[in-house]
Amino acid sequence: MSDTAVPAVRDKSKLDDVLLAMDVVDTLRHREQLVLTELDAGAREAALLERLKDIYAAQGIDVPERILKEGVKALEEKRFLYELPKASLGVSLAKIYITRDRWLAPASFALVAAAALFGAYQIGVVAPAKANTARMQIELAQTLPAELTRLYKEIRAVAVEDSAKLLADALLAEGQQAAAARDAKAARGAVEALTTLQSDLTTIYQVRVVYGPGEEYTGVLRIPDDVPGARNYYLIVEAVDPAGRLVEVPVTSEEDRRSDRVSRWGQRVSDAVFNGVAADKGDDQIIQNAVIGQKKVGYVSPQYAVETPGGAILEW
Repeated sequence: MSDTAVPAVRDKSKLDDVLLAMDVVDTLRHREQLVLTELDAGAREAALLERLKDIYAAQGIDVPERILKEGVKALEEKRFLYELPKASLGVSLAKIYITRDRWLAPASFALVAAAALFGAYQIGVVAPAKANTARMQIELAQTLPAELTRLYKEIRAVAVEDSAKLLADALLAEGQQAAAARDAKAARGAVEALTTLQSDLTTIYQVRVVYGPGEEYTGVLRIPDDVPGARNYYLIVEAVDPAGRLVEVPVTSEEDRRSDRVSRWGQRVSDAVFNGVAADKGDDQIIQNAVIGQKKVGYVSPQYAVETPGGAILEW
């Protein structure tokens, strides 16, 4: 016959005693006036115990005296009294954690939104700004100086007029100083001016007197305001390249010192040249010798085959 294991019976006596003691404490706490009256007045413990017995008897509950004593002692020792923890970092963190259902979702959304905004700012603002700064540094340190040098060398290789050479020298120095001073706008301006000068030096064209159907003026006469009685004679001319296309060239008016790039202007000539062209046109409305100047490579201005004081006008 085998031994049969007998399950251990759980001893509930201690647990019941604790629960009863806790109930006694709870009763005393809810009857605070009783406690204050008895204890503050210095009443004996027996009297307090008797009062507790009456309270429980009225409820039909039989509580042993030792339990009542244990309850009174526990109350005095504040054994079952919950006290709020003192303020501290740990308590604050615990409270934050406990209330996470209220703030976690909004905080997560705000964090995601902030991260998205930060990413967009980095991609849309910071990254392009850094790239632009890097490009400008390369432009100022390498691209613009190299372009200035290239244009200057090409200009000096073809320039014949001293005025063109001096202008190229000045523009090169201006551009290099601007690049060294990190003034990209001024450096680009110098490159643009050198490019224009190079184009003017390499362009070739004829200066041709305007005539033909629809042309109202071939020449005009001006009386200058500062020299009463004097007369200035101008032929209306245009710049034409070898392909027959009009070319815009730099012209400065001697009347108001205004400069512009135009394909047609009034070129000042002597009265003899003016009258000769007028006579040439008068017989058949055709000017046989309409070309009065040539612009060659290496020169900024055309060389004229007729007598001209060199002035010009932009309006007539």
